[in-house]
Amino acid sequence: MTQILIPLKQHVGAPCKGIVQAGEKVKRGQLVAEPNGLGANIHSSFSGKVVDVSEESVVLMIDEEQDFSSYVPIPETDSMIKAVEEAGVVGAGGAGFPTFLKLSCEISEGVFIANGAECEALLAHNVKQMSEHIDQLIRGTKYCMEMVKAPKGVIAVKGKHRQLVLRLIKAVEAEANIEVYQLPDIYPAGDERMIVREVMDVVLEPGQLPTEVGAVIDNVETIKRIAEAIEDRKPFIDKDVTVSGRVKQKETVFVDVPIGTPVKTLINNVGGYVEPHGEIVIGGPMTGRSGEETTPITKTSGGVLVAMPFPQEHRKVGLLICECGGSAERMTEIVNNMGAEVVAAERCKRMVEVNGRYRCALPGICPGQAKTVMSLKKQGAEVVMTGSCSD
Repeated sequence: MTQILIPLKQHVGAPCKGIVQAGEKVKRGQLVAEPNGLGANIHSSFSGKVVDVSEESVVLMIDEEQDFSSYVPIPETDSMIKAVEEAGVVGAGGAGFPTFLKLSCEISEGVFIANGAECEALLAHNVKQMSEHIDQLIRGTKYCMEMVKAPKGVIAVKGKHRQLVLRLIKAVEAEANIEVYQLPDIYPAGDERMIVREVMDVVLEPGQLPTEVGAVIDNVETIKRIAEAIEDRKPFIDKDVTVSGRVKQKETVFVDVPIGTPVKTLINNVGGYVEPHGEIVIGGPMTGRSGEETTPITKTSGGVLVAMPFPQEHRKVGLLICECGGSAERMTEIVNNMGAEVVAAERCKRMVEVNGRYRCALPGICPGQAKTVMSLKKQGAEVVMTGSCSD
């Protein structure tokens, strides 16, 4: 018998509150936790017996035989947006914001944008989804346009995916209000503010929301989950994941991985590690976090990337921090794992403080950093680690 851990925080906001008890039998798709403030419903992705319920997770002893083709449907609803809420849909691109709240606005003169940028290296599940389910993507985009009353829809995808772009363009020929926009192949092309700048030619100020200029943006997998909730009454219980790096079968996309699945299961399914290997990164290489073999897949897990062993570095390190890449905490963790010491840290000169948080003024347009690097050097840094700066 196998134990599965379903985290109660898979979204922006507070952890959900479990509504099941130890010893209770649950079915795949059954509601097991409800929001405790800002959040989204959480459903069981496996059938089994509840072993433990804590403030952090619901632990299941899953049945030996699982039928992943079936699930408990969400209740019938009187609106599409209520179906999205019941299904517990959140931003699947990594942000995890409750989707029903994002769609609870009206942009009668604006545009809904399907974000297919997939801007982090090595990840490939969004492109696979768009390639194999174009009709579903268009239907989902139309549902979202209807919910936010947007007269126009845009599917934004990198122009380098030439065959996909051509197929999308052909697919929307019959859709008078939907068009395809080709994004540049740069990082972070998937950032909402960069997409607004590209698609609408509007520069959002740091801290300004897309809705303020008439835009609502959702990741293409989020749109997939929206379509499933509306059409199939399916809760958000499965996640598309890319597995790559130091594994024997690189850049493998797993479609509809049950949430709670340990990442080691996926690594085993691609033949295991290529030795020697280093840490497991959950997410993309730029903004991902360190994980373990037991780390469960969640609604926001996009990648399982196995890194090379940390190179050893004994020179003193200065951190150049930007919003678009790894945080100061993540970079410090990497430096420590390399056996080095952080002696200085500076923010990219493009960063500005907004409501106590530092934001990039122009995502994707990186400035020269000579002055910042000289400052780090004066503070004793012998080498520099930066999160994502292209300069």
